[in-house]
Amino acid sequence: MKLAADIFVGLVIAIHVYIVWLEMFAWTTQGRKTFKSMAPNLFEPTKSMAANQGLYNGFLAAGLIWSFLIADPLWSRNVAYFFLGCVIVAGLYGAVTVQKRILFVQTIPAALAALFVYLASGN
Repeated sequence: MKLAADIFVGLVIAIHVYIVWLEMFAWTTQGRKTFKSMAPNLFEPTKSMAANQGLYNGFLAAGLIWSFLIADPLWSRNVAYFFLGCVIVAGLYGAVTVQKRILFVQTIPAALAALFVYLASGN
């Protein structure tokens, strides 16, 4: 179960590293292809706003990476729960306010990761 937990947490990290790249460095190019419902003329004026969002996603990824570096299993698990919880809440909010697809891209992988972290804990 620990391996499954690590794989799912790693997947959430990878998703958020991709989001960092997309929002901070590729907003006006790849962002247009990803967010097709957004008017093309809005990408340039929202570039700094998207970069700010990307930075926050980077903090989520960094927190989950940090959870892998903590030697104490209980503390590592609690840090993982906290950052996965942040991803879940952000994903739910994004699904309601921006695009339903965010539920599948962010929320569900984070919820599955949290479930596997819990199952791996032996509780």
